Amino acid sequence: MFRLVIQAPEIATQNLKQLARLSGAHSIEAIHQQAFRLQGAEISNEEAVADFCESNQLDFAFIPEDTRVRDIGLVVMDMDSTLITIECIDEIADMQGIKAEVSAITASAMRGEIDFQESLTRRVALLVGLDESALERVYTERLKLMAGAEAMLKGFHDAGAKTLLISGGFTFFTEKLQAKLGLTRTIANVLEIENGKLTGKVIGDIVDAERKKSELIKYRTELGLRVDQVVAMGDGANDLPMLKEAGFGVACHAKPLVQREAPYCINQVGLDGVLNYFI
Repeated sequence: MFRLVIQAPEIATQNLKQLARLSGAHSIEAIHQQAFRLQGAEISNEEAVADFCESNQLDFAFIPEDTRVRDIGLVVMDMDSTLITIECIDEIADMQGIKAEVSAITASAMRGEIDFQESLTRRVALLVGLDESALERVYTERLKLMAGAEAMLKGFHDAGAKTLLISGGFTFFTEKLQAKLGLTRTIANVLEIENGKLTGKVIGDIVDAERKKSELIKYRTELGLRVDQVVAMGDGANDLPMLKEAGFGVACHAKPLVQREAPYCINQVGLDGVLNYFI
């Protein structure tokens, strides 16, 4: 049996009752004002539930009834437009006066239209000559956490889970977020800097979709966890292999391709909505 978790900024009582009927749930319980669990739901009715939730702008998730937050041992996250609200490389490019050009390449890659390694190489090359102080400006002036990020991380950390932030972005930002948020491990690309300026190159192998997937598997194995003890979150096409390798792969405010293929989706609420799956 499953519990059906329903979330949105506002949820009408009649909608909860209709979802209980559609899913065969026997009871409705409030997690808080923006989240409810419907106990005893039948996943065989998922298509009808999905259609109703889409029509009424509700997030939903069928979660095994015996799975709770202390069962989750690893939470893996993308950074840009997932843990944080911005695409760091786009904001760095803005310091160079070329945000529109770089953003277009970013968007194309996130939609899965071009290879991520190629897209990153092209974008970083456009940053040649930029003073490294621009990175600090992006961090202090523009980088914001996604709504619900801190509550989500606190809930999983308090329950004993490890966290991995793995990004096709840059270590300059992941390392600062690791210190700020107490993340267990971070992996990202290293920008080459010489004489205080970006060279337009990345040092070492680029963190792409396959690397994200393999690092999730590696850490899961290291911790001795089952697939169903892992949560992964992302928004772009290069996150999909990672999301599909986790027991709970969540597309967070993601591109349409990712929403179609990911096992779970969050659109109406913040990242704390992922924690609510297991409370």
